Amino acid sequence: RIAGVNTVRVAWEKDALGQWKMTEVPDSQGFFKADLVLLALGFLGPEDAAIKSLGLEQDARSNIRTPQGKYLTGVEGVFAAGDCRRGQSLIVHGINEGRSCAAEVDRFLVGDTRLPNAGSI
Repeated sequence: RIAGVNTVRVAWEKDALGQWKMTEVPDSQGFFKADLVLLALGFLGPEDAAIKSLGLEQDARSNIRTPQGKYLTGVEGVFAAGDCRRGQSLIVHGINEGRSCAAEVDRFLVGDTRLPNAGSI
């Protein structure tokens, strides 16, 4: 069960080689109460700490694995859509997957949905 999300601010600085490096801002920790947490990660590439900590399966291209045409992952109550599920793509695909995933989440939570399917507006 989700109680909220712990956060920390970060700063981006260039190292001696000119590469960008993320560093934690001291004393910037926070906690936001929540009943639902949506991770909008976009295209992940090699940054997969959240995926690993949630115990999500990945495919050969490091995308989050879901059954064909579905958004529920192998972890109960965890859904994936957009770039993190299909790989880097056009924003219209991400929007479409977000809407379809929202309907699947609705069905998961309440057993049904009134949200429109893709192309049914």
